[in-house]
Amino acid sequence: MATTKKKAAGSAATISVRQIGSTIGQNDRIRATLTGLGLGRIGQTKTLKDSPSVRGLIAKVKHLVAVDSAA
Repeated sequence: MATTKKKAAGSAATISVRQIGSTIGQNDRIRATLTGLGLGRIGQTKTLKDSPSVRGLIAKVKHLVAVDSAA
């Protein structure tokens, strides 16, 4: 028997991440982390799913990004 999972409407929380610092002078791991978040320029904003993996990436570059809760 195949079971199907039902998604609850609105159950996926999201966060908005904005790059506020430059990658000039940063090492390649920091740059790769920002790329993994979908950022690359100062002022660029991405809305991402709020998950432990995304929170871990944000923690590594917390000095370069600002985080806001987006519904």
